[in-house]
Amino acid sequence: MIRLVRVELRDSESFDSLLRRFTKEVQKSGLLRDYRSKRRFVSKSEQRRAKARKAEHKRRRKLAKMAQQQ
Repeated sequence: MIRLVRVELRDSESFDSLLRRFTKEVQKSGLLRDYRSKRRFVSKSEQRRAKARKAEHKRRRKLAKMAQQQ
């Protein structure tokens, strides 16, 4: 699927502000994030391991935060 980001030049708008609006739209669309994530192949098992690592990291941070509050 091809997603294009299109930004029209407004009346009396400088190139800098046009470029700023364009980069903001690209960020909002998530186009670069998708591109970077698909640059290399990641197997299903590797995805599961990464997801488990992320969940463990999140759990440890939550526990540390709770311990710090007490």
